[in-house]
Order: sequence, then C-alpha cells, then structure tokens
Amino acid sequence: MASATITAVWRQNFQQEIFRLDAALFNFPLVSFDTEFPGFFRNTPIGATESTRYEDLKHNVDHSRMIQFGITVADVSGNIGGTWEFNLRFDLSRDLFVSQSIQFLQDNGIDFDRLRRDGIHFDMFAQLLSRVVARHRNLCWVTFHGLYDLSHTLKTVTNRPLPPSVAAFASQLGIVFGDVVDIKYMARFCHGLRGGEMGLAAIAKILKVERVGGAHQAGSDSLLTARVYTKMRMAYEIDETLFAGCLYGISARICKLIAVPNTNGRRCFIPTATTPAPFLRCITTHTSVFMIAAPFSHVL
Repeated sequence: MASATITAVWRQNFQQEIFRLDAALFNFPLVSFDTEFPGFFRNTPIGATESTRYEDLKHNVDHSRMIQFGITVADVSGNIGGTWEFNLRFDLSRDLFVSQSIQFLQDNGIDFDRLRRDGIHFDMFAQLLSRVVARHRNLCWVTFHGLYDLSHTLKTVTNRPLPPSVAAFASQLGIVFGDVVDIKYMARFCHGLRGGEMGLAAIAKILKVERVGGAHQAGSDSLLTARVYTKMRMAYEIDETLFAGCLYGISARICKLIAVPNTNGRRCFIPTATTPAPFLRCITTHTSVFMIAAPFSHVL
C-alpha cells in the first residue's frame, strides 16, 4: 500500500530530511515533484509565439524564488517511498511577489508568518538539493504541467538564471534531470481525459485517485501527481518512454544525455533521442566524476 504520509520540512529538520530523501532515491527512482512560487510578474497573451512565452517564463522565474518544494519518490510498481514538503524562508517584507498569488496561497493554508520565522534558508536548500540531484543520475522526473516547476528547480540547483533560449533551456534540462515526463502531455493521448486540457485534480477525479493533504500545497500535489501517474500507466498501459522529454507548453524535446568515450581523453555527452534543438556537450573525465558529488552550480 502506498504511503500517505507527507513530511513537513522546516529549518529545524532540514538536514535530517534531505539525507533521508537522498537515501530513498537509491530504491525509489521515480520522482514526482511540485513547486509553489510567488506568482507571475508577466502574463503572456494568448497566441504569443513560443519565443515570447519563454521570455516571459524566464523573466518570471529569474525574478522570483520558490516558496515550497514538494517531492514524492516511488518505484516502478507505484509503491511510494516517501513524500517531503520543503518550506523555504520567504519574507513578504523583502521578497518579490504578486499579491493575488500570495493571497491564493494563504487561502489554501500556507503560513507566511511561519515561513519567515522557520523556513529553510534558500542557499542551504539549493546547495544540498543540487548535491542530491547530482548524485542520482538515473531518475525519472514526473510532473504535471511542469514547465514552471522544472524552471524553478533548474534555477535552484544550478544557481544561475534560466538559459537565454528555449533550445538552450531544453538542453540544460537534459543535462541536469535526464528523463522527464509531463502527465499533462501524456493525457493528450489517453481516452476520456479531454486531450489533457484539464487540471490535475480533475484528472485524479476521473481516475478515482484520492488526494492526501491540501490542494495547492507542494507536498500534497507531488503525492497526487505520483498516484495519478501510476494509475494512468496501469489504466492505459502506457509506455512512458514514448513521452519522455515532452513538456506541455514547449516544442523542444528534453533529451537525456549519455556518456561515450572519445579519442582525446574526454567524455562526450550526446542526446539519446532526436530533438528539434540538438546539442553536444563535452566535459573532461575528472569533471564528470566530480559532478557525481558536487553541486551543479560548480560544474555547469
């Protein structure tokens, strides 16, 4: 039976719980995740080009920071290994936000007074999360409509602004995360799910998957994502490799990189699938080894 426990993580228990997450990933390689963030500073008009949509995404993400990071780990059979909700320090008197978004999060149970008082310091969270991601190179990252979730997480673990273009963005996602699956994209090909044009809660209701915890809180949303993903795979007999790297909202496909030897003593990383934005990245052998234990901010 899947675990229904969501571990709330604050500054006081952060190191203990990030190490527990790291240990769990050796046995539970399916990772569903969700973020809460302080809103959109630019709203993209309907019908905008992909370039404009990415420019707005980059502006929104580069000028804000995560409030919550929720992560659920599971095995290929759908057994849940744990759910963590990391609560980051956020100070309404200092950090940038959109008022309507903060009110929405408050209405859904997020305590900003406690976030200011007991939230995890962002730099410490970013450093240790990047180490965890770098140590585990064979994960499958599962999201729902995850363009912003991936963007915020990418910026956090690399400690850099988002890349300047959609092609460079897809390339870096492949380097950092490898396999990525977006349930909203998968739902396009599932009978009865309205081509994916519905929210996570609506899909969960159709599939008779129950939520644990409160909606619009990162831990609960990541757990619901994991359960919906498992139910979709079972109900529709989905071969998720067909959808790996396809994100709802951008055309460029994210490709996991594989290392192959090169005659000059370097390891070349090449994409494992065809993508509209091909890329090639070479890293020296000693740097590649270092990446296993070091934050991405030190190696990308």
